[in-house]
Amino acid sequence: MCQKNKGTRHVRWQSHFGQCLPLLVFSLVLIAPTGRSFAQVAAANQNQSAPLTITLQDALQRARQNDPQYRSVITDLGVAREDRVQARAGLLPNVSYNNSFIYTQGTGPLPATCQTSTAGCPTSRFIANNGVHEYISQANAHEALSLTNVADYRRSSALLAQARAKAEVATRGLVVSVTQAYYGLVVAQRKYANIQRAAAEAARFLDISQKLEAGGEVAHADVLKAHIQSQQQERDLQEAQIAMERSRLDLAVLLFPDFNQNFAVVDDLQTPEPLPTFAEAEAAGKKNNPDLRAALAAYQASRHEVTAAWGGLLPSLNVDYFYGIDSNQFAIRTDGVRNLGYSTVATLQIPIFSWGSDRSKLKQAELRRDQAHVELNFAQKQLLSHLRQFYSEAETARSEMESLASSAEMAAESMRLTTMRYQAGESTVLEVVDAQNTLTQARNAYDDGQSRYKVAVANLQTLTGNF
Repeated sequence: MCQKNKGTRHVRWQSHFGQCLPLLVFSLVLIAPTGRSFAQVAAANQNQSAPLTITLQDALQRARQNDPQYRSVITDLGVAREDRVQARAGLLPNVSYNNSFIYTQGTGPLPATCQTSTAGCPTSRFIANNGVHEYISQANAHEALSLTNVADYRRSSALLAQARAKAEVATRGLVVSVTQAYYGLVVAQRKYANIQRAAAEAARFLDISQKLEAGGEVAHADVLKAHIQSQQQERDLQEAQIAMERSRLDLAVLLFPDFNQNFAVVDDLQTPEPLPTFAEAEAAGKKNNPDLRAALAAYQASRHEVTAAWGGLLPSLNVDYFYGIDSNQFAIRTDGVRNLGYSTVATLQIPIFSWGSDRSKLKQAELRRDQAHVELNFAQKQLLSHLRQFYSEAETARSEMESLASSAEMAAESMRLTTMRYQAGESTVLEVVDAQNTLTQARNAYDDGQSRYKVAVANLQTLTGNF
């Protein structure tokens, strides 16, 4: 339908071409080779229009996969596990197979005294070697026994327990960080909604004051004050939007490897979990506190380190068992003689003098043990202090939630009554503005109170575990 009719004027052709140009461009876009197909574009648009809904548990699971500090602790746990495997292997016999060939320069023609009898006459220039050609093909079983090896294995076990405790500390700390970021976004969204309602209320009050001024019931100063209040609410709305976007970015950094911002969080602040008694929390803290377990494991590791240092001052035993051939010919039999056999070497190493280095290592280990004991005592006292502090904060936050909810309801009712009184000429514009600000503050305080309780519970669970 876009063909040019013959006999038409040039102007008409340009007009007709202008109508067909969008269709031509659209057709070129469809057939042009692009990096994504039409289905991919449609899927991307659908993804943008349907944000991913994330609960707190989803957020915790994603953060465990993407947080670098948490992954670093998990990596340290894996390294400590392999250290124990290596230390255990040091206590067990190990087997290797050795193949070698030794060539030694010969002595050349033997002297006349060796012509009749070759006994005592060397055939190679290095008497330590068995001949000009020496073939060695042997399996070797090696075992090293010492107090140091045993202590190193026990120390690696203690360090593995410490790494596990630190991994638990990191896990619980990550829960606190994600909880703060998660409910920070929830509260930011709530505050944005509160400011939206406040801005709408300020605009409605501005309209009321303008109508009353037009009827001669209020002065122009009331309209100016209402206008100022409306502008302030608009500015607060912009600030709330910035705060909401900042909270979303902070949470996105924790959750997504590709920095995805197209997600929505579930607002479950209306269903706070119950709080146990302090006696129950204290019992759980003494039983399940990872900081205390980490300090105890560190102290045990330092004690084994002292034992290992003592092992450097005591004798150690090495045993080697060889089976194979060590012959001048690479053969199991030579001239009817069986070359295949075994030998055993046992070595008892007794330390005599090392310029004081072994004693210095023992002193270092004892210093680290004493420091670990001090840190263990401090961890025990810190547990009791933090337990009381976190429990009191959680208990206070929960007890304040009912009061904050009541304050928000009364502020809303006060705002409604004050507006009605202003319309009746019984209150001033300052009272209405004050009621608006009080309502916004009460709603924000209630939202902060709910989030504060969630974070307080998460902090308490870093000491007690889930309850």
